[in-house]
Amino acid sequence: MARRLDESRWRPMHTRIATALGIGWMLDAFEVQIIGSVIPGIQSEFGLDGFQAVFINIVWFVGLALGAVGFGYLADRMGRRKLFVATLIMYSLAAVATAAAPNYWVFIFFRFITALGVGGEYAAVTSAIAEFTPARSRGRSNGLVMSFWAIGGILASLVSIVVISTFGLSWRYAMLFGVISAAYGLIARRLIPESPRWLASQGKLEEADRVVTSITGVSSPDGYQMDGPPRSTRSALGELWANHRPKLYFGMALDFSEAAGYYGLFTAMAIFVFSSKTGAVPIGDDVLPYYFLIANIGALFGGLLVSWSLDAVGRRPTVTFSYAAAAASMLLCAAAASTGSPMLVLIAFTVAAFFATCAWVSAYPTFSEIFPTSLRATGIGASVAVGRMGAVIGQIVLAEIAILFNVTTVFVVLGLFWLIGSVAGIVWWVRGVEARGVSVEVLGRVAEPIATRTERR
Repeated sequence: MARRLDESRWRPMHTRIATALGIGWMLDAFEVQIIGSVIPGIQSEFGLDGFQAVFINIVWFVGLALGAVGFGYLADRMGRRKLFVATLIMYSLAAVATAAAPNYWVFIFFRFITALGVGGEYAAVTSAIAEFTPARSRGRSNGLVMSFWAIGGILASLVSIVVISTFGLSWRYAMLFGVISAAYGLIARRLIPESPRWLASQGKLEEADRVVTSITGVSSPDGYQMDGPPRSTRSALGELWANHRPKLYFGMALDFSEAAGYYGLFTAMAIFVFSSKTGAVPIGDDVLPYYFLIANIGALFGGLLVSWSLDAVGRRPTVTFSYAAAAASMLLCAAAASTGSPMLVLIAFTVAAFFATCAWVSAYPTFSEIFPTSLRATGIGASVAVGRMGAVIGQIVLAEIAILFNVTTVFVVLGLFWLIGSVAGIVWWVRGVEARGVSVEVLGRVAEPIATRTERR
């Protein structure tokens, strides 16, 4: 059964599943990035200072962390598809409620609920795509699904441009677009089957075989080794800690680095650089969505490059060099901001978004595939949770640095955050497994005897 999935040629069913997951990921990105384009309007309406604006992001990341852990466990217990659809609908309805918030604290509450759902999506989507696709194209397909994030960012910018810049409406109308996600959640149930690897890990072999046949077109069974029965949250995390600790460290380090660095970049640009109220290089609120649109186009090209590189070059070099380039690009942003030129900052922002996306898109396919199937979503959820805590720390640190020092120091600190991921990549390059073309069943084993063999290919 697993062999049929790994050795299958790419078929229309693979495209349907990847596209459906990618659209869900795109809608996640819309909810995350819409805030960057509309936060000046939120600041004005609720009379927020810089820290209160940053606190919106802090609450968001706490919700993401809790959602990733809780729903990650449920995705291992109840299935990928159920959690994908449930969390999609949950955060969509919460987003609509956020748009109707009468005051700052009600806004914060519903933004937190939205974040819980999006955090669950992180675990569900990245688990599912790793378990459906053929081994030889797993990196490319996973990377392409992750690249839908930049499309979501582009969509958020376009909606902001139409709603705010063109029609002069408030930020509330832009956030009402969350209702689209709820409608899509009802459609997605028909587009995405349950993960056959997850079904087999639960002992549902006949159902798993039917799904594999529908995906690959090959009906002859070849057997399947199950990972074991469902576990409680404590025992699942305990087993990861006891038997897969290096993998867990690796995933947590990559996600901590990218969350602190990526979200820190967009927060720095929205609040500390471009904001007409608190920025060092202020621009008009109606112009800001255009800047985010251009940066996200750069991010999309970064994701596409890495999608190719993961299978063509390998996970370890791609991750290491992408994070190092992201770190270097923060210094470019610092230099541009010091000139006071909005155009130079926009160019630097676009370059930084390109390399930052290269880094985080390389991370998710790399650490999601190394956990056992029955623990994959829990492992991803734990990694994402640590990452979102990194984002919280990053937001607080950046806010304090912006007050005590200057915007140049903010970008230097962001560069240091990105270097954490590059160092983790170097360690994994030396001591870890190159997963390119290797079955996730083999990668999920406690022992990792395939590292040397993979390098000889």
